[in-house]
Amino acid sequence: MAVVRTMPGKVQMAAAAAFSLALLYLGSQVQRLEESKSKLERAVALHQVRAIEQRHTLDVAARREPGVQAAVADGASSGGGGGGGMAGTADPDEDTIVLYNRVPKTGSTSFTNIAYDLCARNKYHVLHINTSKNNPVMSLQDQVRFVKNVTFWKERKPGFYHGHLAFMDFSKFGAPKKPLYINIVRDPIDRLVSYYYFLRFGDDYRPGLRRRKQGDKKTFDECVLEGGPDCAPERLWLQIPFFCGHSAECWNAGSHWALDQAKLNLVNEYLIVGTTEELEDFILMVEAILPRFFKGATELFRKGKRSHLRRTSEKKQPTADTVWRLQQSGIWKLEQEFYEFAREQFAFVRAHAVRERDGELIPLAQSFFYEKIYPKQA
Repeated sequence: MAVVRTMPGKVQMAAAAAFSLALLYLGSQVQRLEESKSKLERAVALHQVRAIEQRHTLDVAARREPGVQAAVADGASSGGGGGGGMAGTADPDEDTIVLYNRVPKTGSTSFTNIAYDLCARNKYHVLHINTSKNNPVMSLQDQVRFVKNVTFWKERKPGFYHGHLAFMDFSKFGAPKKPLYINIVRDPIDRLVSYYYFLRFGDDYRPGLRRRKQGDKKTFDECVLEGGPDCAPERLWLQIPFFCGHSAECWNAGSHWALDQAKLNLVNEYLIVGTTEELEDFILMVEAILPRFFKGATELFRKGKRSHLRRTSEKKQPTADTVWRLQQSGIWKLEQEFYEFAREQFAFVRAHAVRERDGELIPLAQSFFYEKIYPKQA
């Protein structure tokens, strides 16, 4: 009797399982149809967008310069990155200015040399901003001159400007267009140690050049132990003011206002900020977002002779005690907070821009498109 009673229950369970499987199968088929429909709609939308953009480019070119229409049509079909003339076309990339206000001893020479190596191939200009005594703060009148030069010097567009210069807000001077700021930051203590030995022993880039502190054999550890001026906590105060800018408070060592302003500028005014410790990832990113300038940069960095070009000579790593002494400073705490903030921002940007494949980072392809475009074109 027990067996007879359980049979109907087993049949019902089997029927329920079969019904569930049928629902799952139907659901998967519906999902496949929806995906196919979505792909078709996307293909149609992309075709419409390309047609509209090409017509718009031709219309703009015809309005600006009657004889340019055919040339623009040829350029639209051949693609961007690295081609085309220096200036005078309808391509907005030809009017782009990249401004790298490089912080000393952050790997800036290695990165800048990549820009120099690529400029002829990718057809852009590189200009070094040489300030008196490497002073990162310009006079107000020089700021006005500089903004005008960068904005209206058409013969040097597209252009990559670099130099040890504090951030400058171009909109403050009425410039119609801002440059694209980029930069690199480094662990504050590592940067100071590197700079300390660089002033005494130079580097392998120009080994014969006599440095300002040449002949001073005192180690960084000895300097900190004796309380020397070249290794004082105030010497750590550099990355924050470079990002903060030309306001007086930016250069007040230990200013919380300067830290906040530097963070705001990093997020709102800089296209991207990388780190020395992840320089290759930074180069990969700038190539992905600025191919007009940096197409081929990653391969050049990995295989070229100038990878990690500049190495400070005779550099000795500080002891744990030396590091601990510096970390007791309020200035170090603020600079470290800014560095960690920059690292976190770079990691966030990178996580949304690349994927790992076979142990290498690969930039993501375009993941958006336009649809429901009205009114319909005839």
